[in-house]
Amino acid sequence: MGCSSSSTKTRKSETSLKAALIIQNWYRGYKARLKARQHYALTIFQSIEYADEQGQMQLSTFFSFMLEHYAHVHKEELELRNQSLESEQDMRDRHDYVDLIDVPDSYNGPRLQFPLTCTDIDLLLEAFKEQQILHAHYVLEVLFETKKVLKQMPNFTHVQTSPSKELTICGDLHGKLDDLFMIFYKNGLPSESNPYVFNGDFVDRGKNSIEILIILCVSFLVYPNDLHLNRGNHEDFMMNLRYGFTKEILHKYKLHGKRILQILEELYAWLPIGTIVDNEILVIHGGISETTDLNLLHCIERNKIIDILWSDPRGKNGCFPNTGRGGGCYFGPDVTSKILNKYQLKMLIRSHECKPEGYEICHDGKVVTIFSASNYYEEGSNRGAYIKLCSGTAPRFFQYQVTKATCFQPLRQRVYTMESSAIKILKERVISRKSDLTRAFQLQDHRKSGKLSLSQWAFCMENILGLNLPWRSLSSNLVNIDKNGNVEYMSSFQNIHIEKPVQEAHSTLVETLYRYRSDLEIIFNAIDTDHSGLISMEEFRAMWKLFSAHYNVLIDDSQVNKLANLMDLNKDGSIDFNEFLKAFYVVHRYEDLMKPNVTNLG
Repeated sequence: MGCSSSSTKTRKSETSLKAALIIQNWYRGYKARLKARQHYALTIFQSIEYADEQGQMQLSTFFSFMLEHYAHVHKEELELRNQSLESEQDMRDRHDYVDLIDVPDSYNGPRLQFPLTCTDIDLLLEAFKEQQILHAHYVLEVLFETKKVLKQMPNFTHVQTSPSKELTICGDLHGKLDDLFMIFYKNGLPSESNPYVFNGDFVDRGKNSIEILIILCVSFLVYPNDLHLNRGNHEDFMMNLRYGFTKEILHKYKLHGKRILQILEELYAWLPIGTIVDNEILVIHGGISETTDLNLLHCIERNKIIDILWSDPRGKNGCFPNTGRGGGCYFGPDVTSKILNKYQLKMLIRSHECKPEGYEICHDGKVVTIFSASNYYEEGSNRGAYIKLCSGTAPRFFQYQVTKATCFQPLRQRVYTMESSAIKILKERVISRKSDLTRAFQLQDHRKSGKLSLSQWAFCMENILGLNLPWRSLSSNLVNIDKNGNVEYMSSFQNIHIEKPVQEAHSTLVETLYRYRSDLEIIFNAIDTDHSGLISMEEFRAMWKLFSAHYNVLIDDSQVNKLANLMDLNKDGSIDFNEFLKAFYVVHRYEDLMKPNVTNLG
């Protein structure tokens, strides 16, 4: 019996082991599929983000075009951007900006004492945790003081580390104050023994950009030799117009917002380009190109920099245009080796790109990307990270994720929430090009069957939208596919449409206005210098004419005139353009983000 019992136990043990291995393999496959879905969603977010940045670069060109051609329409309005396109050489002195702004006794927010000390840093952190707003008087004083110190600094800051004085490098924060609080909680506040480099993109997207900027500036003023600020591509007035910082300032500082924006633009221009650590690590926001000349960059005018703020590393050798963003370049491992060897450097640390784990190492360990804004695209979309450096040792990476509702959600639910949001914004991009896509589909549909092969459909989507996405993998979320694997291409637009502000408007015009709504909002808000939200009919027509000419948007003038007249409901000669823009939103029918049985990305 002993032998029989032992044999039975052995068989049971083998069965249990096999079952465990099956479950383990299933779970690994399940987790891999979830990771693939997460990757596809991140790819959608990033592709659309970069396409918008490309549009932003074009918009900057348009503003120059507009300045050249707008004078004959409304000369007195040519100063449409007191705070943007030209630095005000005759800017009034500090007295007009700070001393004439009184802080009333009723103000119960933080009161800063100059010269600043670490006590003021603590005061600000506690106040901002309670969502208090710093008075404009102190904001302007901090910005003026910061600009004064920055003007004395070189283009590149040189920093030395030691075992007793490690250096912490943080990447993009993008107005996400909770991430900065998390970094300080985990890593300690800036001090003489705890130095930091913040590698650009402090502002935009998040709702607390001014709070982050003020904390960093005050910390810089207290510890000018131990807290270092590098410029990112979002430390730029035109970027702020599109991505939210300008709107945040004007909302929080209705009376003095314009003054704050004016001094901010000057401050941006004086931010250092980068940091060199221990004479062997280059820290810049974007990247390099094959023509990067550090000797030249040490003496160039800082506001003329583009490549190193916008460039991205890629696995392919060489240096080629950054078509995704529309600025800077893609640089390969050979370019990295060439530039680092030329200047006796060992590593490039950069930011500028969201990474799922908060950081990424590439180019044989010579390029490190660090990104400090967690949940950048969507709650649960990515972790944030920072790096600690010490001479003679390898970089150490620290990750975190600011969690709220998602902390109790299973991985499947977090991935679903993320991919649902990604598919939603992708469908909005699709519907904004409905007319162009329909024509492309029909040109491929030689038999007029209403169907295309998957490869034909994917070709049309990529050719029209230019998003460089894995369209075949995404197809199950975007279109109906028959049993033969053919795509019913008009289903690309099912259950989604653009809400028309004026029903009589031509559908092509509606699509075009929706496609460029962000650009139009920036342009018209710039014209609306008193921020009344009202645009004259003459301004509407003149600006649309310039816009369509520059962007080569072929919309008949009569359609625009008809739309303008229809929108002017009370016939007072003005258009409430802010409300007009809000009317161009995309309607998603039958949308239920928490539906349990969902189609996924892979």
